[in-house]
Amino acid sequence: MSVRDVRRWDVIVVGAGFAGSLVARRLGQQGWRVLVLEAGHGAPDVDRGQLDAVEAHHAALAKVPNSPYRTSIAAPSPDVTDLSGSADGTFNADGYLVQRGPLPYASGYLRANGGTGLTWTGLTPRMHPEDFSAGDFGHGRNWPIGYGDLEPYYEQAEREIGVAADVDEQREAVGLPFRDGYRFPMHAIPRSTLDQAMAEALDGRTVRDSAGAAPTRLRVTGTPHARNGLPNPAYDGGAGYRSSGGGLCEGRATCVPICPSQAKYTPLRTQARWSSSVALITRAVVTRVRLAANGQATGVEYRTYDEGTSATPHDLTTHTADADLVVLAAHAIENAKLLLVSGAANSSDQVGRNLMDHPVLLTWGLMLRQIGAYRGPGSTSGLEGFRFGPARARRAPFRVEIGNWGWTWALGPPEGRVAELLRSGGPDGRGLFGPELRRTLGDRIGREFAFQFEMEQEADPANRVTIDPRHLDALGNPRPVIHYDLSEYVKRGIAAAKTVSDQLFALLGAEDHTRFEPGPAWPGWFEHDGHPYAYRAAGHGAGTHIMGGTPADSVVDQWQRCWDHPNLYAVGCGSMPGVATSNPSLTMAALALRSSDRIHHDLLAHRRPVQLRGATATTTTTTTLQGSDHP
Repeated sequence: MSVRDVRRWDVIVVGAGFAGSLVARRLGQQGWRVLVLEAGHGAPDVDRGQLDAVEAHHAALAKVPNSPYRTSIAAPSPDVTDLSGSADGTFNADGYLVQRGPLPYASGYLRANGGTGLTWTGLTPRMHPEDFSAGDFGHGRNWPIGYGDLEPYYEQAEREIGVAADVDEQREAVGLPFRDGYRFPMHAIPRSTLDQAMAEALDGRTVRDSAGAAPTRLRVTGTPHARNGLPNPAYDGGAGYRSSGGGLCEGRATCVPICPSQAKYTPLRTQARWSSSVALITRAVVTRVRLAANGQATGVEYRTYDEGTSATPHDLTTHTADADLVVLAAHAIENAKLLLVSGAANSSDQVGRNLMDHPVLLTWGLMLRQIGAYRGPGSTSGLEGFRFGPARARRAPFRVEIGNWGWTWALGPPEGRVAELLRSGGPDGRGLFGPELRRTLGDRIGREFAFQFEMEQEADPANRVTIDPRHLDALGNPRPVIHYDLSEYVKRGIAAAKTVSDQLFALLGAEDHTRFEPGPAWPGWFEHDGHPYAYRAAGHGAGTHIMGGTPADSVVDQWQRCWDHPNLYAVGCGSMPGVATSNPSLTMAALALRSSDRIHHDLLAHRRPVQLRGATATTTTTTTLQGSDHP
């Protein structure tokens, strides 16, 4: 479809990442004309873009999540390299995000066609039913919907992105309800050698996460993945499953930032199945949502740009696009920024508030024997027993990922250990070289492992995104200003996780090399009850346009529709009232599909002819998208 041929769109979607791509596909399937506006670059050809990204990753000095993908001065992306720690325990920030909190918001995201869905880990656990009522434990908020409302959309999302997992294992070990006869599209990704060693030592044992707490029984459990494994012939009542693209997972250990075999799902797969009624414009930065006096969204303003080899954007052109309905799907932080700039959806004073992430405590060490480190996805199994239960009332719950990629997330790739051994690795304090260096590396690198404790962070209005006219980007648009901190609840969860880690190391008989010291490598360093800790961030931004049951204390309703503007939706993790402990992409996908059904209903209602009171039988008009339809 030619963009120039359409004067008014049925739907404008802002952002071509996970949620935006799914919404556009679903609405396009139903015949609606959809314009997708993406702020970042997009490769003109998917295969050429993949090759260019792989080459960029190989050439990058810092193998960080955004390194394979072209960044834009006009639409900059926050990156983990923007932060560094100081010797006094504080942090320094030099990037797109303006950091004003006591602790850093340490997650990056990618503004490019496909969004952060290009760089994600590919892990797709469902939320636990208990997660939807986390507020009942005295921390955070309850959801206005429950697990049962989302379950059919979990199934649809698992089909759309292609999930590999074992239903029986998820039911027994995690306590997830599944309808009778349900199977995942693909068989579970095989356990790593490390997973098997962990299971041998830990399964059936118990640990306590704090004094007085009931012991937790351990079971190494496979994690659902959105990457190609072996299709399950029992899927869909025996119809089986056929992948929508990519090859089988080859265990390349570069899933973050890029899968060379394209086994991992990205939103580009969904875009490849868009109907002809969906149009995409990249390098199109939406600057505001246009609102009428009656509160209806009428469309958006956006600016297109070119950069080429220039250090500054040029060929800037301002455009407007009109639509019956607007969907913001640009990332929790970008959605909040756009709502704030537009003066939209903020009668509750909650826009930008309740920013959440998964703070991650890392612990690392050496197993007693070789465990095949640096093979396969970053994590293939975990320990799920700390995600739920009464301990949630005392400390933040957490999920434990078993890290296959050694010490990379904690200390960087193995090259750092090589440099250390070259400097002072010998018994006399001098460097190791030649055969001795190779023997030492072969022994140590192959025994590296890590635990990754992902904490639930509760919705806290003080953690927020704001804008400040003193901080603008290259296009003159406000940069996000972040105030971020960890509550005592989260810090108690981190302390409990470290207690669990100590017991796990003891059960494994492994060497614990965990050490947290203030300095450049740990911008998230802090002390709690006299003990040092530090966190990494999982890239799981949530909150900022939070979902609720009333417009008094939330931004969107259960359909992700803005209370203040009945034809404006803000979709994505920003709507989540709680981030729970599971990686949020699958839940975001399920919410996006659920909202798509509601958007379709809204558009049909808008177009449905109705009889005017007192008019003749042949006189009709069409309805408008009014707020009375809120459930």
